[in-house]
Amino acid sequence: MVSGYEGLPGGVAVSHLAVYDWPATDGVCGGTPHMHLTCSEAYVVTGGRGAVQTLTTSGYEVTPLAPGTVAWFTPGTIHRLVNEDDLRITVLMQNNGLPEAGDAVLTLPPEYLTDPETYAAATRIPVDAPEEEQERVARTRRDLALEGYRALRDASGPEPLAAFHRAAAALVRPRLAEWRARWERGARAAAAATGEQLDRLEQGDVSHLADAVVRAEEPSAYGKFGMCGRLNVYNVHKGTV
Repeated sequence: MVSGYEGLPGGVAVSHLAVYDWPATDGVCGGTPHMHLTCSEAYVVTGGRGAVQTLTTSGYEVTPLAPGTVAWFTPGTIHRLVNEDDLRITVLMQNNGLPEAGDAVLTLPPEYLTDPETYAAATRIPVDAPEEEQERVARTRRDLALEGYRALRDASGPEPLAAFHRAAAALVRPRLAEWRARWERGARAAAAATGEQLDRLEQGDVSHLADAVVRAEEPSAYGKFGMCGRLNVYNVHKGTV
């Protein structure tokens, strides 16, 4: 039997996001600025209005977000979601949802990026705590990340951003083997399955069509405190069969 892949197309993952409406010290409502190191991410705007602020080696940009907008960015893009009016987004994530499973480093001030333990102490949300405490921690880490973000945005010269890149890479290095395994089960397996199916079709072999399946999932968690807002998340990481 031809090997198959039962996850979402291409090894992506999906979540529904209601962007935080918490005001920050600059008067802007929104989420926590952060960066992914190995994953692209896409926003499909389903309601409300807002923007995504981004910072790369090319500079600072603001991309407006309105219903129907699809915006995406590649690894290395520091991004901050801004909620102007009940902004709601369907988020598409590369590599089986790795951005919500570790591939994200918040733009904390440099003294919090020195080692994984120090970083975790400043960013971990206590999932067993009451919701009020989870919200307090989520807002505190958001505001702390905004301190580092504003310093990076206002810096002169490329070195502060390069230093953040180096610190982020050092923080995630202990988890790279785990990330590689997720990629192999997801995007790599999905691409390999397509290649094998193309090979078989060239040979007139249609046997894989008899193995078709249909799947549906409800959210596995509702209203989870994420980096950018409250999340409805899905457990769709099926991998290979």
